[in-house]
Amino acid sequence: MKFTSLCLLSALQAASALNLGEGYEHPIEDLDKDLPFSQPVTFAHLEWQRCLAADHNNPIDIAILGFPYDTSTSYRPGARFGPRGIRAGSSREKKGRSYNTVWGVDPFDEGLSIVDCGDIPITPFDAAHAFKQMEQGYRQVLHHSSNMSKAAQDAWPHPRIISLGGDHSIVLPILRSLKSVYGPISVIHLDSHLDTWDPYEGYTGIASEQSAITHGTFFWHASREGCINKGASVHGGLRTKLFGPKDYEIDNDVVGFHRIEAREIDDIGVKGIVKKTLDVVGKNPVYLSIDIDVLDPSIAPATGTPESGGWTTRELKRYIEGLEGLNLVGADVVEVSPPYDSVAETTSVAAADLIIDILAAMVKKKSPDFKISSGVAKDEL
Repeated sequence: MKFTSLCLLSALQAASALNLGEGYEHPIEDLDKDLPFSQPVTFAHLEWQRCLAADHNNPIDIAILGFPYDTSTSYRPGARFGPRGIRAGSSREKKGRSYNTVWGVDPFDEGLSIVDCGDIPITPFDAAHAFKQMEQGYRQVLHHSSNMSKAAQDAWPHPRIISLGGDHSIVLPILRSLKSVYGPISVIHLDSHLDTWDPYEGYTGIASEQSAITHGTFFWHASREGCINKGASVHGGLRTKLFGPKDYEIDNDVVGFHRIEAREIDDIGVKGIVKKTLDVVGKNPVYLSIDIDVLDPSIAPATGTPESGGWTTRELKRYIEGLEGLNLVGADVVEVSPPYDSVAETTSVAAADLIIDILAAMVKKKSPDFKISSGVAKDEL
């Protein structure tokens, strides 16, 4: 009985302290904190906004946008869970703890409106309709106004979007959307695979026009549609097998990419790879697309089509560092397939960290080196 009375007395004293009465030493603001392992999961604990709602008018400078889609994958599905996995992998990143010593900036402390726009709702049952949903969703965010443009006339007038994949075919509706603002753009494509295959030359299972669009053929379609700046775009990290030598002819002559093989990094180093890239893309508007399988599968096993002999995470981060100053109009990290990840979430953590570096590059580029004229009004979307 005496023990029960003591417990009751302690409980009453604790309750009294919580009422901020005498002896309470901590301000109430201390209760409004995000821990790495707490709160609903957004990318780096960013504010979540319903950017795809018809009545959403808040200015956005940089948006995180998820594409939970993997219907067009050719080998291992699971990348529809990629946006969720990457967000979980970013849990240790947040404002106040994201000062990047390499870039000399905390992307979240520069006064920009950086928000997590959630995921585009994408059907897994109808690929043709899914591509319409992805393009409409991306355009909806792309044609928002930006805070930066209010501060400076020559600043970015449209949000720059970092997309979370999803299989790599999501880049086709993205490039279609970006064309409405920038016209054909240079693409930096980091991947172990070409993704420029002619679907009618080697690929099988073509049952309809939509089935010709896969995560290995989307650049072929994007080039034919005038979305890519041919001759001013580059692959990096290639090490795939081909259907035959003709694949390289199509890649170069039809689609218009310069190629950098993964093994070249052993001969010319990261600086050499960066120089090759910069010589190709110059001051053009640039879209950076990172297939996580550009990394070696010993580092990033959770991907749809793994290939041995890839780059390390450190090499890839050094490469992104070398892109500082480029006119990045958008970027993505795709093909993260959490069902194949380790219990340590190594692939998701790597993907999230790459995005933090991309954010730093975008934040430091205050204005583009080219004039932007939008070809599509927001009310036409």
